[in-house]
Amino acid sequence: LPSLPPPCFVFRDLDDNICQRYIEMITNIVVLSLIICISLAFWIMSMTASTYYGNLRPISPWRWLFSVIVPVVIVCNGFKKKSLDHSGALGALVVGFILTIANFSFFTSLLMFFLSSSKLTKWKGEIKKRVDSEYKEGGQRNWIQVFCNGAVPTELALLYMIESGPGEIPIDFSKQYSASWMCLSLLAALACSAGDTWASEVGPVLSKSPPRLITTWKKVPVGTNGGVTVVGLTSSLLGGTFVGLTYFLTQLAFVSDLDISAPQWPIIAFGGLAGLLGSIVDSYLGATMQFTGLDESTGMVVNSPTKEAKHVAGKPILDNNAVNLFSSVLVALLLPTAAWGFWPRE
Repeated sequence: LPSLPPPCFVFRDLDDNICQRYIEMITNIVVLSLIICISLAFWIMSMTASTYYGNLRPISPWRWLFSVIVPVVIVCNGFKKKSLDHSGALGALVVGFILTIANFSFFTSLLMFFLSSSKLTKWKGEIKKRVDSEYKEGGQRNWIQVFCNGAVPTELALLYMIESGPGEIPIDFSKQYSASWMCLSLLAALACSAGDTWASEVGPVLSKSPPRLITTWKKVPVGTNGGVTVVGLTSSLLGGTFVGLTYFLTQLAFVSDLDISAPQWPIIAFGGLAGLLGSIVDSYLGATMQFTGLDESTGMVVNSPTKEAKHVAGKPILDNNAVNLFSSVLVALLLPTAAWGFWPRE
């Protein structure tokens, strides 16, 4: 039999693009296999826990299948449309699976945040490219951005499953305080991220007046970290309300005992408040702990100190991803505690 050439010679004879496609295909197969293995581990742990602890509900096979298939389809579509890069797609799969299997209200809120943010990031891209030196074509998100927006909701979803098992519950502090607190905390984190994204993507495009720095109220260039406008703040309120409305409608569709529970309509107002407050906290952190400079040679706003950049605001302590993470953590911790005092009782 003739001897086969070593694999390296085979790959050298192929076009570089074909080699890259093979590598990407193998990577995708490995990632999908890992996701299935992780999801199966969740199912096995759930069945075991429900056997030894009768108060926890097991994960049904249909819920498990939905939690695997639907996030994969959505993430693949986002990857094709360049809303996510490879690392971002992997992170989004993990976040999407955990939130979906925990609670369908978590899933729909995450989905609406992702879809609306992706659309708004691409909207009027030519205008944003002229003022933002770090603008990416298509708004591709990597694993760091997915982590900073999805880490807090993912941790809360895991705690929620430990507390009450997978499934949908009405938000009712008098009957299920811990689980209700975690639901609102997760909603606050997603609404905060949505509010900040809507403000930063809509405000610079539609606002007729220049932004003002939130700490001094002085006029600053468009794109300055910590700069706010009426249009931007209104957009953050609408972004949070949109996520809250999604959560509320999912509650109506999947929760069976709403008639004997506390009213759920405050979820919508809670989402709007979380979006607005999140945008304000994000702007304050951006104005004080995130560097903003104006490159006088290009007229563009930059986020790192250079010789050509004239200082506008902030100090180079945090980057944009860290600011987003800290904002979501603060809002997720503070708002549910405040909501407990005002939430209507049955």
